[in-house]
Amino acid sequence: MGLAKETKARGWWHAYGEVIPDGFDVYVGLEDAAWKASTYESDLVPGLLQTAGYARAIMRADQPDISEEDLDRRVRLRTDQQALLTRVTRPLEFEAVLGEAVLRRSIGGREVMAEQLAHLVYVAERPNVTLRVVPFAAGMHPGVLTGAFVLLRFPLNGDGSESEPPTVYADGYTGGLYLDKPHEIEQYDRAFRGIREAAHDEQASLRLLAEVAGSYEKG
Repeated sequence: MGLAKETKARGWWHAYGEVIPDGFDVYVGLEDAAWKASTYESDLVPGLLQTAGYARAIMRADQPDISEEDLDRRVRLRTDQQALLTRVTRPLEFEAVLGEAVLRRSIGGREVMAEQLAHLVYVAERPNVTLRVVPFAAGMHPGVLTGAFVLLRFPLNGDGSESEPPTVYADGYTGGLYLDKPHEIEQYDRAFRGIREAAHDEQASLRLLAEVAGSYEKG
């Protein structure tokens, strides 16, 4: 709670005001303070890896009556978040594992998906980004039970201890869930390792992404 209050008080995202979904400013603040994020997504591309076109399609579907002005601001908020991956000082270490359904589910049409998957291949070349895909053929794995989640870890103190407890965030339809008890973190950490083991390695994952992107381009 203290970390959330601190980051909330000094956040760059204040400029977006009322277009930030209720409670999401807390997550953005925690993400901004973290040094590493490990995420599993079963259905959608993680926000930090979304193109503007893909993000726009999701936000429009979520809020059909949103004005174009507010939609533009929400998309800019999403793309501004992504500076965490490219900032000069302490870029976020980001490890993402995606279910194959993320690649196959068409969001926004063929052109949007082709651009989105090509972007995933591009951003995975960054040294601080790791991307893997769990194929349908993997069958049962821990992510089937956990659903999508993000595990955030925060910078260490000078003595090597954690400055803040690791936090798991799981996004729900009506709000987010935050977990930071040691046994909860241990369970999600173990689950993430299992999901990663079920996934293709990085090179095979990128080949699959490029292959599916090509299929969208060809129509």
